[in-house]
Amino acid sequence: MLRFAPSPTGDMHIGNLRVALFNYIVSKQKNEELIVRIEDTDKERNIEGKDKEILEILDLFGIEYSQVMYQSHNARFHSAMALQLLHEIKAFSCFCSSEWLDKKREEAKESKTAYRYDDACSNLPGELVIDNMNPFTVRIRKPLEAIVVKDHIKGEIKFDPNEIDSFIIMRQDKTPTYNFACAVDDMLSDISLVIRGEDHVSNTPKQILIRTSLGYTKNIEYAHLPIILNDNGKKMSKRDDASSVKWLLEEGYLPSAIANYLILMGNKPPKEIFDIKEAIKWFNLENISKSPARFDINMLKHINKEHLKMLDSKELSRYVGFADEEIGELAKVYLEEVSTTKELKSKIKPIFSEKEIPNEFKESANTIIKVIKNAPYFEEYEDFKNYVMKESALKGKNFFKPLRLLLTGAEHGPDIAVIYKYIKNYIGEIVK
Repeated sequence: MLRFAPSPTGDMHIGNLRVALFNYIVSKQKNEELIVRIEDTDKERNIEGKDKEILEILDLFGIEYSQVMYQSHNARFHSAMALQLLHEIKAFSCFCSSEWLDKKREEAKESKTAYRYDDACSNLPGELVIDNMNPFTVRIRKPLEAIVVKDHIKGEIKFDPNEIDSFIIMRQDKTPTYNFACAVDDMLSDISLVIRGEDHVSNTPKQILIRTSLGYTKNIEYAHLPIILNDNGKKMSKRDDASSVKWLLEEGYLPSAIANYLILMGNKPPKEIFDIKEAIKWFNLENISKSPARFDINMLKHINKEHLKMLDSKELSRYVGFADEEIGELAKVYLEEVSTTKELKSKIKPIFSEKEIPNEFKESANTIIKVIKNAPYFEEYEDFKNYVMKESALKGKNFFKPLRLLLTGAEHGPDIAVIYKYIKNYIGEIVK
């Protein structure tokens, strides 16, 4: 069983989508189920509706999953297992105040040492715990031996006991911390492999410690994906527009192209352009680079253009507001100079919109309009052009300039003869 575990606290980041794609691909390769676990225990940060938005994006990208779980629904299990650890003295109640802990952190900072909880409450006598009416957290006892993680991408990672202190598993309000809820939920769902971002590397030994302390013996495998960098070589953040999947979709990038690029980044595919079904055949976690991957919007544009070219003409036409093969073919003509559906719309829309004609060509344009309105249907552009030129008695730039503007809404662009081939059936709607 694999899992994709997003938090409903904001727009889906391309890093999250990459994790979802890799989980989906590997689940298909291993013939195991993929579940979506909405990690909604941080109630203050949750944004209403974001869970549904996440699921809609997964559906849009063709990422199939067997079920959707909400972490908050497992609260009774989190509490029960924390209680088990307390009974087995593998965890303890901590009465240290936030102010006291902050003071200890400041002292560590001043001495330039890593802060570690000093286990002040780890061996309190039972009577002091029972009689203490102050609020308390629950901490798991730190490990006595090193924890070794064999990562599919990073290789073997060793965490010494002093790198993992007796950390909190239940807050004062008795809600579980991220690591505790995550470790318990992975146990409950019988997860076999966790694929996630490398920002979770430090969480992995903590989650292993929790499961081991609970007596869980199954080995869960891990693969931590390197971070994605922006153009400046820094980790992509919410300040980078391109980090948002929603923004990329609104800008006119196809889901298939975005998926293609995210799988391609830091990978060694047999070819540059592919779809998810093809990737399932050759994808290998061990081939993912250990180094951060740089996000290149120009590369995404190139891939998007190739995916647009592969679309059926009628399907492509729908992206510009039609359901017509001819308009789809027209859109493909403009793909020579644009890369997204948003840019395509900016080329097709002016053709069917009211035209703005410069004053110097208005008289010529009006003459051409009258001729076209009374003209018969012409299959070939040359016949159409010759007829309009003869009937209007115009030539040179006084003919070609306004004619292009009337047919395309732009002063420059592809060969007008090529354009005419796909708009001839719409002439009456275009020139009005």
